Amino acid sequence: MLALGCDHGGYELMQEIKHYLDERKIAYQDFGCYSMEAVDYPVYAKKVGKAIQDGVCDRGILICGTGIGISITANKMRGIRAALCTDCFCAEATRLHNDANVLALGGRVVGPGLAVKIVDTFLNTPFSGEERHKRRIAMIEE
Repeated sequence: MLALGCDHGGYELMQEIKHYLDERKIAYQDFGCYSMEAVDYPVYAKKVGKAIQDGVCDRGILICGTGIGISITANKMRGIRAALCTDCFCAEATRLHNDANVLALGGRVVGPGLAVKIVDTFLNTPFSGEERHKRRIAMIEE
């Protein structure tokens, strides 16, 4: 199951992504926010990160205006590897090499068509499992 979270800057893009997930019957839990009223992005990054830490969800998607603040917050949490992606190449590489478990997007940076393609790439690219990547991930988690 996916954990979803956004602030007001990512709200509209999150609606597009939820529509994509619903069409494909991909299960998710929406941790908010639930409107365009101004909120603090760390609240939602922490909710998504905790859901992954607790094993409630396997991966997550976070969106704020740029994707920067929400990914910085998520990456402060043990076991979370959030990657801010602006194209499909980055989404593929972060899954193959970093086994990223959270995709971060900028609602004011990436349009809905590209965002859906990035999400699709992130969700459908497995971790390569190569030893060099496992070693590097272990170094990150130290």
